[in-house]
Amino acid sequence: MQFYWKNRTVPGQRLPTGKERNSPLMTDNDQISELAEKARTGNRESMDRLISLFYQDIFRMVYYRTHSRMDAEDLTQEIFMQMIRGLPGLKDTARLRPWLFRIALNRVRDFYRKKSMLVFFGLTPEIGNCDEMDGNMSDNPAEYMKRKEFWHQFRKFADRLSKWEREIFLLRFADHMGIREIAETLKKNESTVKTHLYRGLKKFRQASGFRELLND
Repeated sequence: MQFYWKNRTVPGQRLPTGKERNSPLMTDNDQISELAEKARTGNRESMDRLISLFYQDIFRMVYYRTHSRMDAEDLTQEIFMQMIRGLPGLKDTARLRPWLFRIALNRVRDFYRKKSMLVFFGLTPEIGNCDEMDGNMSDNPAEYMKRKEFWHQFRKFADRLSKWEREIFLLRFADHMGIREIAETLKKNESTVKTHLYRGLKKFRQASGFRELLND
């Protein structure tokens, strides 16, 4: 079975430019660790380099969980601010990627908890699926409808997954993380990760509509 998310941009997302083209997937772990060691001592160039390396991956990760470019941009900025504050206390810089993704996951969860509380107390209207907010049909009708169908099929598939199946499936195939990294990010053992991933894959094979969109 093949998946085609790895080289895709987020639906409606601009292509990265300049340093944003670099990805930690293509960067040696030792180099990342070296940059982190320098950044934690206040080296601004190394910190900027780390942010450039990880920005696209973190933005995509947040976008796939919020379906809103505006929220994803805001949360991504907050995640990197938290990374900057927390990096001096990171004991093992070789584990920077799962540590950063754990920050991102926790920030997304906080976002949804806060959103639920605001809706509950009537401080903000309940917002449905907000993926259509990121585009205007009059600008590019074909792209708009393609994006709308993508998120419709994505939600149908995601609704079939349990909480951990959904999280692990996304970390594996949308965020391109290995089993060990996922286990470190979620603080679960590898056998548990494999079990949830197997169940998610089984349901993916049954989601023909979503599979066809990914393979287009």
